[in-house]
Amino acid sequence: MSAGPEKVIRDEIRALTAYHVQSAEGMVKLDAMENPYRLPDGLRREIGEAVASAEINRYPDPTAPALVKRLRKVMGIAPEYDVLLGNGSDEIIHIIVQSVARPGAVVLAPRPCFFMFSQYAQFAGLRYVGVLLNRDFTLEPSVFLRALAEHRPAVVFIDYPNNPSGNLFSDEAIAQIIAAAPGLVVIDEAYHPFARKTFMTRLAEFPNLVVMRTLSKLGLAGIRLGYCVGRPEWIREFDKVRPPYNVSMLTHVVAERVLAHYDVLDAQARTINAERERLGGELRKLPGVTVFPSDANFVLVRVPDATRVFEGMRRRGVLVKNLHTGVPLLDHCVRLTIGTPEENRRCLAALAEALAEC
Repeated sequence: MSAGPEKVIRDEIRALTAYHVQSAEGMVKLDAMENPYRLPDGLRREIGEAVASAEINRYPDPTAPALVKRLRKVMGIAPEYDVLLGNGSDEIIHIIVQSVARPGAVVLAPRPCFFMFSQYAQFAGLRYVGVLLNRDFTLEPSVFLRALAEHRPAVVFIDYPNNPSGNLFSDEAIAQIIAAAPGLVVIDEAYHPFARKTFMTRLAEFPNLVVMRTLSKLGLAGIRLGYCVGRPEWIREFDKVRPPYNVSMLTHVVAERVLAHYDVLDAQARTINAERERLGGELRKLPGVTVFPSDANFVLVRVPDATRVFEGMRRRGVLVKNLHTGVPLLDHCVRLTIGTPEENRRCLAALAEALAEC
């Protein structure tokens, strides 16, 4: 008799839950930190023409010279640093974790943070350590430095701004951590278009620093493109783990064309920031709601009953993210992605009505 998965799949994998995406059909979708704005018609036509000319019968060039050249120009990446592309920043995390996966290695990050750091550590059979943040989601350098000394992690991941709280940690605290870390430090700048602060300019200062970003939050979530930037000696090793042809030719073509019009994406990001501030002000007027500061394209709020609020908003056609799942510091928290002004109006109305039912 053939063995079933219970005999073949690792116990720690069988104990995990697959990533579940809520159906958003017919709803205001404010659960995934996406840009709510489509591209202008003229740019969409330009993309269509570029895609029509793509030689999709051929494998893509893994070095993606035109795209990387465009990324360097738009994102200010100095020539002395190398760029690694991934199928979303998730794949970059996976590549980095696999690269350091030796017996006894530790992955360390703040807690709470982007949950895929811990997931990929478990996939690789590594030990994951989360360093609890303060109650206001700030980072306590002394606590983090003690964790570094105790666990000697191979790699440290830090969201900048943090997900799911949305706040930027102190630059000085992060610099202390990078300087003290015994291994690699990866700064995840997924929300850089909204925070407009970066450690990219400090790569020369720290030989163990790599900066990771994604184009998903900018408005290109559908093409799945992430990248990391670092010294050649790091990127060269990660490139050995990268699957061949991991980023499709269509992604190369579309990303290069859209980045040629970066002013469009930048204007959308500025509009989202303005809406975030307006929405935050309105949220603070609601009784029983705590609004946490955000430098991203979402706002974290604490409500009296997150599950009832989530369900109440969903019944009213607005999908947000319920974070009341047992993670420390996130009790009765929901995360609201910033949408268009009309979507945000509907979000506020749905939230107010759901709160009235609590």
